Amino acid sequence: MPKTTTDKKKIDELLTRGVENVYPNRAFLEARLKEGKQLTLYTGYDPTAPTLHIGHAITMMKLRQFQDLGHKVIMLIGDFTGMIGDPTDKGAARQKLTHKEVLANCKSYQEQASTILNFKGGNAVKLKYNSEWLGKLNFADVLELTSHFTVQRMLERDMFEKRHNEGKPVFLHEFLYPVMQAYDSVAMDVDGEVGGNDQTFNMLAGRDLMKILKHKEKFVLTAKLLVDSGGKKMGKSEGNMIALSGTPEDMFGKVMSWTDEMIVKGFELCTRVPMEEIERIEKEVSGGVNPRDLKLRLAFEVVQTFLSKPAAQKAQENFVATFSKKEKPNEMPEVKPSAYDIVILLVEAGVCKSKGEARRVIDQGGVKINDKKVAAQNYSATIKKGDIVQKGSRWFVNVK
Repeated sequence: MPKTTTDKKKIDELLTRGVENVYPNRAFLEARLKEGKQLTLYTGYDPTAPTLHIGHAITMMKLRQFQDLGHKVIMLIGDFTGMIGDPTDKGAARQKLTHKEVLANCKSYQEQASTILNFKGGNAVKLKYNSEWLGKLNFADVLELTSHFTVQRMLERDMFEKRHNEGKPVFLHEFLYPVMQAYDSVAMDVDGEVGGNDQTFNMLAGRDLMKILKHKEKFVLTAKLLVDSGGKKMGKSEGNMIALSGTPEDMFGKVMSWTDEMIVKGFELCTRVPMEEIERIEKEVSGGVNPRDLKLRLAFEVVQTFLSKPAAQKAQENFVATFSKKEKPNEMPEVKPSAYDIVILLVEAGVCKSKGEARRVIDQGGVKINDKKVAAQNYSATIKKGDIVQKGSRWFVNVK
């Protein structure tokens, strides 16, 4: 069994940096960590899309702190729960996925996560799939599990109450999602769980079930969320996702587009910059330092943290050359569209989320082909191999 570390400074940072809450309380978890006994903990990731994003990375960085202290970490792939989808913060039921689709989505999750978590060595992170136990439950098993939860408890969830008041349907399988996530803790017999603050309800359901079925006090650590100025979390649902599989240039550019209010939290949640230095940065933010200079540092640190230092240096050089000197980047994504049509290219390159959005951007004068602006309503503008398509001041695509 790997030796655990009880270093007071490291434990203090684990319990404070990026942490929203600890259940039952901080003192409980602190005492467990100082005992020196190896703890087993996990975070679950439902593969509802092929890429992990920076929101996932925040919890992974917390898991890595536990791993570095010598504790046993599990990265749980929700290949069963992912078929249903977590209803958290959703105004309508998620579209259900097949198991084949879910497995295809998570095919490269370990590779993406390996820039943060260590899957090698004597204390390697374990990769598990919850279909291993959830897929084996029969109807009697499910009824037994549900007997430990009440409808009143489920209705405590804000989005269910909101949908009910708006006359929108709340499906029974959505009620069962927290039950399934709760059973993950029981099946793996863990000591604790880490997740975003938006997962508090689901994780506490697991804490309750562990008490009932295992007579065990499971700790829950909730991480702060990286939210924009409107309070919306960064992720695929909001369309502002920074993918861990994205290019350094894309990651750098998206961080530069963050609001000034996100600078300090970005350093705390998405980098390894020491907290003492982040406190100085916070004073600089309020002291009149140019936010752009701080965001350049933040963008560099984010790319370095999740990709590499050379990638960060290259992305910064391209950004400065493109947006400070008004030059095109030295390197840009190459895309071979299914048809040489400007609208199709913008969608397939991932520059626009839909054809409708692509048309709106064109009408607003935000698209150029070889430095020439595409006229409003010219949705059938043709492109050819070697053309450079530009959207706004940040997005460039080389047509293959």
